[in-house]
Order: sequence, then C-alpha cells, then structure tokens
Amino acid sequence: MSFPSAREWLFSAKTFAAAMIALYIGLALELPRPYWAMATVYIVSNPFVGATRSKALYRALGTMIGAAGAVLIVPPFVESPFLFSVIVALWTGTLLYLSLFDRTARSYVFMLAGYTLPLIALPAVTNPTTVFDLAITRTEEILLGIVVASIVGSAVFPSRLAPTLIERTDAWFRDAVFYASETLSGHIAGASISAARQRLAATVNGLELLLSQLTYDHTRPDIIRRARALQGRMQIFLPLISSMADPLIELIDKHGKHPEGLDKLLKDVAAWVASPAPRAEKAIENEREPDALRERVAAMRPSVEALASAEGALLSNALWRLGQVIDVWQDIRALRAAILNETSEWRPHFRHWRLGGTARFFDRGMMLFSTGVAVSAIIVACGLWIESGWNDGAGAVTLAAVSTCFFAALDEPAPQVFKFFLATCMSVVLAGLYVFVVLPHVHDFPMLVLIFSGPFLIIGTLIPQPRFTLVTLLVAVNTATFISIQSAYEANFFVFVNSNLAGVAGLLFAFIWTRMTRPFGAELAAERLTRSAWADIVLSASSAEVIEDQRNLYARMLDRLMQLLPRHAATDSHRHPSIESFRDFRVALNALDLRRTRRKLPLELQTSVDDVLDALRRYFELCIARRSRQPVPPELIRNIDATSAQVTSRAIAQSQAVDPVAERWLRDTLHALVGMRLSLHPPATQAQPGAANGAPPREEPA
Repeated sequence: MSFPSAREWLFSAKTFAAAMIALYIGLALELPRPYWAMATVYIVSNPFVGATRSKALYRALGTMIGAAGAVLIVPPFVESPFLFSVIVALWTGTLLYLSLFDRTARSYVFMLAGYTLPLIALPAVTNPTTVFDLAITRTEEILLGIVVASIVGSAVFPSRLAPTLIERTDAWFRDAVFYASETLSGHIAGASISAARQRLAATVNGLELLLSQLTYDHTRPDIIRRARALQGRMQIFLPLISSMADPLIELIDKHGKHPEGLDKLLKDVAAWVASPAPRAEKAIENEREPDALRERVAAMRPSVEALASAEGALLSNALWRLGQVIDVWQDIRALRAAILNETSEWRPHFRHWRLGGTARFFDRGMMLFSTGVAVSAIIVACGLWIESGWNDGAGAVTLAAVSTCFFAALDEPAPQVFKFFLATCMSVVLAGLYVFVVLPHVHDFPMLVLIFSGPFLIIGTLIPQPRFTLVTLLVAVNTATFISIQSAYEANFFVFVNSNLAGVAGLLFAFIWTRMTRPFGAELAAERLTRSAWADIVLSASSAEVIEDQRNLYARMLDRLMQLLPRHAATDSHRHPSIESFRDFRVALNALDLRRTRRKLPLELQTSVDDVLDALRRYFELCIARRSRQPVPPELIRNIDATSAQVTSRAIAQSQAVDPVAERWLRDTLHALVGMRLSLHPPATQAQPGAANGAPPREEPA
C-alpha cells in the first residue's frame, strides 16, 4: 500500500481550506444552503490550475443554464405531472446528447445544464412559487464555491498542467518503444504486445481532455499548437509502425529472404527509437542519426526491375513504411523537446497530403441509445414517485438523473452507477454520525473546521488517485450535502433518514434500470465500430462516390481506430480483432491511394485498378450485409495480383524512358496494391495458419 505523496496532501489541504472558506462565507451571507458552496469546491477542485479553472467556468455556465430552464418550465407545466416529467427528461436527454459530441472540458456545460434542471425543478413541484428563489440561491451558492476554489487553487502553490503532459507522453514513449521494437522484429501478437497497443491508444485518447484544459493554464498558444501536433503524431505512429509487420513477416518468415543489410537496418532503427530523447532543442535539431537511417533506407530501395519479384515488391513496401516511421518518430521527439523547453520552433519531417483533418467519429446510434436510457430512467422514476406520493421522492429522481447522465458515455455504466450507490451509502452513514453524534457538541466555526478536518483531509488525498477518484469525490460531495450545515443546528432523525434514503433509493433504481437496459458491454460497441470501418472501406473503394475531403475522412477513420483498440482485450492471437482493425484501416487507406494514383496511370491500368476496387467494395458490402467478417474471395486476391503484375511490367518499361515522376506514381500504386493484399490476406504463421477461419489457400503476391 502506497501512502499519499506530498503533492496529494497539498491538494487535500488546499481543497479543504477552500471548502471551509466557502462554507464560512455562505453562513455569513445567510445563504439557505451554504453546504452547496462547500460541496462545489470539492466538485471543481483539481490538482492542476487549468483543470480547476475550466471546470469552474463550465460548471458556472451549466448551472445558470439549468437554473434558467427550471424557472421557465416549472410554472406552466407543474400542474400536469406526467407531462412535466417528460419535459424534464427530454431537456436532460437533449443536453446529454449534445455533451456526448464534445470530448473536451466543454462537454461539462451541457451535461451539468442537463441534470441541474431536475435538481432545481423537481424539489419545487410542491411549491412552484419558490422555483425562482431556489434557482437564484443555488446559483449563488455554486458560484461562491467556484470562485473560492479557483482563487485558492491559483494563489496557493499552483500546479501546472504542462509537466503532466510530459509525464503522460513519457509513459506513452515507454510503451511505444516496446511496441516498435517488437514490430521491427516481425512480432505483432502476444498478450504483452496487445496490452501495449491498448495503452498506447488509451493514452492518446486521454490527451484530448488534457489539451482542452491547457488554455486555462496560462500556456502559450504556440505551445498548445505543438501539443496538439504531438498528439496527432502519436496517433499516427501506432497504425504506421503496425503497417510494417505484415511485409516483414511475409518477406522474412514466409519467403525466407534476408536482404543484405535489412536486419542490421531494422536493429539500428529500433535502437534509435529506444534511445533517450534529447531534452534540449538544439540537440534535437542536430540529430544526425535519422538522416543517416533515411539514407540507408533509400540505398536499399530495390530497382524497378527487382519489383517484378515478390521479394522486391515486399522489400520496397517495407522500406517505404520504414521511412515514414523514421519521419514520424523524429517529429515526436522534436515536438516533445519543443514543449519541454517552451519553444515554438519546429520543422516537420513527416508530411502527407492527408494530414490536417479535424473530423472525429461519433457513433450516433449508441449515443442516442445511451441518451434514451437516461431519458427513460427519469420518466419511469418520476412515474414511480408520482404514484407513490412520496414527498421526498424528488431526491430519488434527481440522483437517478445525475448517475445515468454522468456515466452515459461508458460502454458498461452499471458498475460505475453501483459505485455511486455504495459511495452514497457511505456518505449517509458518515453524515449521520456527524449530524447526530458530533455536531450537537460544536458551538463555533473553528470547532466545526476541526471536526471536519480529519475525514475530509484524508479523503482529499485519495481524490487525485485515479482508482479512488470516483468513490472519494462522491463521498466528499455527498457527505457535505447530507450534513446540510445551517446557521442554526437542527436535526430530525426521521427527516434525515427519509430525505437521504430517497437518494439511495434513486441510485439503486438507476443501477437496476441501467443493468436491464444496457446488459451488453464493450463487445457491441466494438462490433458497431468495426462495421462502420467496413462502411468507410466501401466508400473509399467506390469510384462513383465523390469524397469531398479526404483529410477529414482520414481523421475520422483514425479517430475511430483509436476508439476501437482499447475495447479489445489483450490476447496472443495473430487474427485478434485489434490487429484486424489495423488491417481494415490500411485497406481503406490503400483504396484511397489507388483512387488517387489511378488518374496518373495509362488507361489499361486504370481499368485493372477499377476492377480491384470494385471487387473490394463488393467484399466489404457482403461483410456488412452478413454483419461478420467473411473469407476473402479468391477473385479479389487474383485481381490484386494481376494488377500488381501489370503495374510492375509498366514500371519496367517506363524505366527505359527515365521518367522519375511516372515511376513514382507506378511505385506508389504497387505499394498500395501490395499493402492491400497483405492486409486482406495477412502472412501465415505457425500460430495461425493461413487457411484458418475458412480463408482460401494462400497465393504468392506478385
């Protein structure tokens, strides 16, 4: 068991001090619920200044929007309970749906506005005339907590986010070095490799929220741009390095060919990737090793005549990918140094016409379903409350709304809702001890601070630790709320139990409802993402379809791949879905490359490329129609091989004319064809024969 670090104790002390200041001011101003100011401090506080400021701003906006909505809908609809319940649920669901479209800190505005309305509107149904006062005072109490938390977090030993970004990338670097060294050795399967692949994707995904908070951390705009460029290169590196494995396995394991100098080159690239990144910017600029590696890659590139053999075509494809890996890794090292030294100078080495897209992939069907679960939970909970006539039942509905919204984006929200339920039960017990055992002996504010300090300081040290964050944060917030500190001590056991058990009952209902309506886990999401990837392959291979912006299409496919990888469990299989997902991604990119190069090819080659694309489109349309991956048709492999042979023959003939531009287009076409064939029909291994899963016998690539 590890004890809290000094930084965690500092965060706990700062948060507790801010909470006590907010509570004192709330009591001094005689706010009706000063404990909300205290609870808000714990909600918005973060070990880092930028995260605290962003959450504070967005919580303020969300609270005001939700409060305004409550004022608008309560008076006209309160006399129609069931209609009122539906309107509340639709408001919450609509804003929840909008929040799912934003992966940055801004999503908090929509989510909070969604469940703030039931928090204010539902308790006011018994006395609608108080809704305006309730909305105003809740806004005041929350704004008080927000302001105090922001001031204390910024003024007292502030911690910046930029060093955390470096820490996150350092962890990514360690996994990337391991993954690259294994891939350069021709290894793509194994539990440790699969686990590293998952961590790499998860780290890149997690940077999205962190980067959105850098703006509030006094980070210069140019450094933020460098950070976003670093995230983009980190995202590209994973599928790029993976694309080298298939040609290497096919070249070395299947054909038994070891071109002179290839093994040494791969080992040297792996050693350079694993070498410590220079921390100084000048050291990065003066790095000569990547240039030397690129020269060796160019020197080994097979001649046009050598492309006629399977070995030559595979070697050309592997070296082409290797050059891109070197470029991307050098960019990653340079960007890290630029962020570390807070410099803006950076010259990219990896350049591609597809880079620059900003589109993201959203599974709108799953988003609608998740929203529908939250909406239906609110409507059903309201119906049970209305039919039961339970005066304090509003508390059950509000916590059911909060929990279903808070975890709607998860593939398996039920376990997290259950943690919410357990944390709330713990809070009820702790608050009961305070209300009926401790508080009767407290006669002034300093004594109140003293008796709060023990539990809240300990709880505060656990909040920054990811494995304890959810439970400890909920315990701190709920305990502060359930104690309900007022200017004068009032305690009624039956009122306390009745009101707080309502929240517990609401969370238990939310857990049961979520378990019933969302019994599936990540498997369904992964299947939907895979079928969506197949649909993009169909789009990429459909020459009749006009793709207006390939940059955004590429960005969307890459973003979906990063979402898909963490959903697959680690395994030793060479045909594991995560590896197949990489291959699907490469098939789509190779199809786009063929569409681009065919315009520069002679007419007879254009016809052959069209035949390949048409067969590819039909195959993935079949996969979509049958909702599962089908054996690759032999006709598609034959078309690819025949077209590869034609392209190679044309390239040999073209070489006599000494036209480097035409040769480049032909070589790019051949790379796309070889890459597509390897992705559709990956190399056979002893662990996974090529004829498994109903696949046809393997054929040699042309």
